[in-house]
Amino acid sequence: MKIHEFQAKQVLAKYGVPTPRGQVAYSPDEVKNIATEFGKLVVVKAQVHVGGRGKAGGVKLAKTPNEAYDMGKQILGMDLKGLIVKKVLVEEGVNIDKEYYLGMIFDRDARKVVVMVSAEGGMDIEEVAEKTPEKLAKIWVDPALGLTDYQIRQLIFDAKLDRAYIKEYTKFLKLLYKAFIQSDATLAEINPLVVTKEGTVIAADCKMDIDENALFRQPELAAWQESEEDNAIEDEARTRGLTYVHLDGDIGIMGNGAGLVMTTLDAVGREGGAAANFLDIGGGAKASVVKNALEVVMMEKPKGVLINIFGGITRCDEVAKGVLEATSGMEIKVPIVVRLSGTAEEEGRKLLAGSNLIPAATMQEAAKKVVDLAYGR
Repeated sequence: MKIHEFQAKQVLAKYGVPTPRGQVAYSPDEVKNIATEFGKLVVVKAQVHVGGRGKAGGVKLAKTPNEAYDMGKQILGMDLKGLIVKKVLVEEGVNIDKEYYLGMIFDRDARKVVVMVSAEGGMDIEEVAEKTPEKLAKIWVDPALGLTDYQIRQLIFDAKLDRAYIKEYTKFLKLLYKAFIQSDATLAEINPLVVTKEGTVIAADCKMDIDENALFRQPELAAWQESEEDNAIEDEARTRGLTYVHLDGDIGIMGNGAGLVMTTLDAVGREGGAAANFLDIGGGAKASVVKNALEVVMMEKPKGVLINIFGGITRCDEVAKGVLEATSGMEIKVPIVVRLSGTAEEEGRKLLAGSNLIPAATMQEAAKKVVDLAYGR
């Protein structure tokens, strides 16, 4: 789950990570009042879930309260990469001496948090990583040990940061790591990480994502979830209690268990297809859940649907009942391939016999059938 910059900075502040003073405004008058209260140069920043706000005109400097009013008027209501700006963060300016990049992200391959630092702060870090990877220093954190002093020193030396601030970097990184872990974050990006002319290390900007699967233990963060900016079908799926992710392809996928669904995505990909979604109905799903799930998949307007069920806790006959119930009330013009294997698979197949649903004996056969039929091969 993405959170706004002002929310991310509230998280950081809770753990003692230094950030500039700032307040959220919803009108130009509020922007002016906040700038007057700060009594110095301020930065007005659009609060929408998109990257590249500065390049798109969503971040502006204002030297006076009247300028801040004008900046607020320009940014509030603007269309920023398809999203309308409804609120801005008004933040005091900082005396920048040096700018760096700092990122923490959960590396699923390594099963560790990777910490990345570069002296090329303020720039597009993807471009730095691609063209000059030697300028991006990385370390992986052992979860049992946490982020250690020697790792931080190694990062600073490798990234060629100013060593005069080792003590400040160390304090900052340890606090940020604590905020990252205890907030169940999957990403925390500080760009730029600023060393001020007063010698303070401060998060001038912050992007933060939270693991949605951990929101049950993060009620304060869960309250920040904004459905209005999410994909409408993902929002509908969430409302129905389904685990669903929108993808860019055109083959609808439904299965039980995250591992099986991901494997099904790969199988479709190997046959030359592209998945429109990831939908896991979970274990023990009844017919009503299956019906709900199929209705959501059809909202993607796929060229074909593959239902891949391995019957364990989930009974194949319950899945078959749900599919028949859903399809009987819908006008479906695309092929639906069903592969049932495991508990009550014979009962499930008997229920589907005589319907327009297309049976398949194995996952690979099902993937080939749905891709061939969907693409008219």
